[in-house]
Amino acid sequence: MSSFKKTYILPFKFEIPNYTQEFLQQRSIIKSWIKFIKRYLFIFLKQQNSLEIFNFSSEHQNILWINISAPSLGDSLMDLSSRVLLEDRKIDLFTDTKNAKLYQDDAVFSAIFTNKKEVDKNRYDLVILDSYSTRSISLKAQMAPLTPFVGMFGHYNGPEVNRVLFSFHQMNNLLGYRKSEIEINKIAKTSISISTKDQKFVNNLKLPSSYIAIALGGEWSYRTYNNWDKVIEKLISKDNNINIVLIGSENAKDYEKIILAKFSHANVYSCVAKFTFNQTTQIIKQAQILLCCDGGLMHSASAVNTPIIPLFARLSEQMQLTGNNSSFSLFDKTNVNNIVFENILQKYDEAVNFDHNHLPSE
Repeated sequence: MSSFKKTYILPFKFEIPNYTQEFLQQRSIIKSWIKFIKRYLFIFLKQQNSLEIFNFSSEHQNILWINISAPSLGDSLMDLSSRVLLEDRKIDLFTDTKNAKLYQDDAVFSAIFTNKKEVDKNRYDLVILDSYSTRSISLKAQMAPLTPFVGMFGHYNGPEVNRVLFSFHQMNNLLGYRKSEIEINKIAKTSISISTKDQKFVNNLKLPSSYIAIALGGEWSYRTYNNWDKVIEKLISKDNNINIVLIGSENAKDYEKIILAKFSHANVYSCVAKFTFNQTTQIIKQAQILLCCDGGLMHSASAVNTPIIPLFARLSEQMQLTGNNSSFSLFDKTNVNNIVFENILQKYDEAVNFDHNHLPSE
């Protein structure tokens, strides 16, 4: 039971941004112990305790990665970001149906499964488990009962961390620290593969050759900005020829209608809830810049190297992005709507000037 400290101590030797102390101060130690003991005993119950290992070997060539603990598209992109370190091996992914669509044309994953009956119990040398939750352990025991496994988050449970850096540093740890801390921090970022079919599809939309994208809506009210119309109004007043493309999911439809009605005279185009996540990512890739709140589309923009002006609340930029992102962020401790639109416009000017000053010379 001395392993309890693994629930709040990073499993690798390098430091990353984390809110461990805040978590320990706010969380009941009794509840943490109960969750840990439950998971610890469940691993024994499922006869998996003797199969846990802590490093990859050269024999581990056919690998199944079970990732069902990431609740959102953005979390999935972050938690699976370190798959690029396994490009020399055959990796299959088991995940939920919603997240599976992100990886159908992935450059690393060979196959994507959402149904445990599709998984061959004898084909893998190793299983990567996202966490040691009872659900993850149960699925592992059903799909690959005799296969050794390593953990990404493992018993680590509770404290907020920079999930991209966590993924990369833990994978580096499992691979035997092939890279230094500096090397990992230099390459750590999200990634997404966009099929040729989706690229052609977006090209056929005949969007303007030059535009900025704005992501509307959000799953959480404190991360959903309600003043994008004021930002758009000022942008148009500065440049009547500016092209603006709206993106977002179904939860942005109501706000989309308001903006389209308000700016019917301007070059405002809507791609809200019309396309897949990967197709929307291609739209972002072709944009000059993305204005957004912390969320899945922000992480997709990071993956395709589009500059971003992200609005953060509660979790700072240091917790959500890495040094590989071209970002001009704004932060509020409680709610993105406390960020005044004038500050967003200031960041936009800063980003445009930065881009202009860093264009390659002819």
